[in-house]
Amino acid sequence: MAVMCFWQLAYVLTLAMAGFPCYLAAEGTPYNFTIRIDCGGSSNFTNEFNQTWIADQFYTGGIKVQLPDQQKFKFSQEKTLRSFPITGGKKNCYEVGVPNGVYYVRMFFVYDNYDNETHAPSFDVSIEGTVVFSWGSEAWTEDNIKFGAYSDVFTPIEDSVATICFYSIGTDSPLVGALELVQVDPNCYNKVLHENILLVNYGRFTGGSSSFGAGMSKETDITGRAWDTDLDFTQSAANRVVLTTDQGIKNANRAPNYFPMYLYQRAHTLSYEDTLEFLLPIDPKLDYMLWFHFAEIDPKISASRQRVFDIVVSGKIVFHNVDIYKEVGNYAVYDLQFTARNLTNATLSVKLVPHTGAPLISGLENYALLPKEVPTDPIDVKAMRAIKRSLLIPERMGWNGDPCAPQNWDAWEGVTCNHGESKEILILTHLVLSNQGLQGSIDSEITGLKHLLSLNLSNNLIKGGIPEGLGKGLLRVVLLNGNRLSGEVSEALYSIGVTGGYVNLSDNDALCGVPSLPACSLLWEGSHMSIGSKVAIAFGVIAGVALTLVAAYIIIKRKNSEDYKFGLPHKLASSGRGTRYNRQKSRPKYEGDSSPYVRNIFNRSGY
Repeated sequence: MAVMCFWQLAYVLTLAMAGFPCYLAAEGTPYNFTIRIDCGGSSNFTNEFNQTWIADQFYTGGIKVQLPDQQKFKFSQEKTLRSFPITGGKKNCYEVGVPNGVYYVRMFFVYDNYDNETHAPSFDVSIEGTVVFSWGSEAWTEDNIKFGAYSDVFTPIEDSVATICFYSIGTDSPLVGALELVQVDPNCYNKVLHENILLVNYGRFTGGSSSFGAGMSKETDITGRAWDTDLDFTQSAANRVVLTTDQGIKNANRAPNYFPMYLYQRAHTLSYEDTLEFLLPIDPKLDYMLWFHFAEIDPKISASRQRVFDIVVSGKIVFHNVDIYKEVGNYAVYDLQFTARNLTNATLSVKLVPHTGAPLISGLENYALLPKEVPTDPIDVKAMRAIKRSLLIPERMGWNGDPCAPQNWDAWEGVTCNHGESKEILILTHLVLSNQGLQGSIDSEITGLKHLLSLNLSNNLIKGGIPEGLGKGLLRVVLLNGNRLSGEVSEALYSIGVTGGYVNLSDNDALCGVPSLPACSLLWEGSHMSIGSKVAIAFGVIAGVALTLVAAYIIIKRKNSEDYKFGLPHKLASSGRGTRYNRQKSRPKYEGDSSPYVRNIFNRSGY
């Protein structure tokens, strides 16, 4: 029995506390985390296929949208969407806590002119920092605009958070209608996902007469896959024959791929001996993994050599003399896999060319082998997320997902990234956030940006101290002027300005401790109050309380002995005049005055 991890337990408890049934496990597999989000939806529901969908959550921004013509959409999760207006930044994400592993991720996209602009938006979609889908004019066919389309990918997730981001092209508003994550066997598809590869679906179909799979029919696929009919891909529709059987298929639903039995209980063949051809749209810049699925379910085939064919991909024979019965007999799974490389056309031709009898196929999958993009140094990511929280970065800046990846997107606003020495990681080298109206503080995690060369946080409303470790490493330019910073400035930071770098700390509230700034009082130790001063203050408070108690005791004793009513002392009762005198006395003298008050003004001016 599989053990439920923390994320799974948390998700179960969330739904349970809401009085909602939980559906986590892909039944029949040991990988038991599944989450389905109705993007734009306001309530949880269970559909007719016993799938649990939760109300929209885990997003960084955007707005909910109810599609205007909901009646034409068959499934509930297709009737709403989340849109990400450009006012909320160019990059927005869903960030979903999950157990580490390999996941099948499926999304639904539809426009349906919900905004009356008659312009389907252009945007990119990334998973874990790698661009997987691009929605532009070519992707938005008339059917996709009106009725929507599903896209899916297999991806490893290694940081306990599935990060799916949407990036605006121009000023368009990205959108998404549904998001599904299903944990699968990490060894699926020949362990290719262990090699920093994502598998993007460019065509998955059944040889049967209709589509089936998770969320589409009662005939499900426990890994979440959906199988389309092959009618959109075949060039042999005229003499197409579909064979079906209810007999069990040996070796179906087996680890690690768990290909469903229903897939092999249907097959596409021809009414006579002829070539069976499929045309698959592709991006020729990528390589493709093809999975061919067969089961001999024709009762008329009872011996080898009765059905023999070649498989030809892009004009080349990749499998010669395929004889299903010879290999596994009848009513048994037979799969073949081939990787197509160095392609030149936008259409991939797949042919089953007969030698004896008509060719037969149960299903075909075509996955782009998408190399995982170079990620940002995890230490930099951790530091930047802390800085985002502490500086109260506004939503409009789009600080979501990976700070630097994908590389063909803009980095976070104000952030400059470069390749590290190994070229296998991105590092953050410049951070410029001047004049942004920031009102938070500088988190100590900023010292984790070991490759930072310049930092400009000038002319904001940032308060608090400067982290003590800031200035170590490669930092050569530091602009913190025009804020409300206070506390001691470290020697390391000061030394940047005297060793060829540049530091500007002017126009702050109460910085101290280095030349050109006043000396720090005993209250300060680094950018914080010292332990000694805290102890002294604590003792002072205790002493004050003790003196108050003693004074109260004496007053009570006198009251008891002299038997008079307590009243204000004569000097306090007539103190109004003295108060006016004290106010006049406390006015600063600006001409030639060297009082502490004037020195504070001097220091705040930054001179």
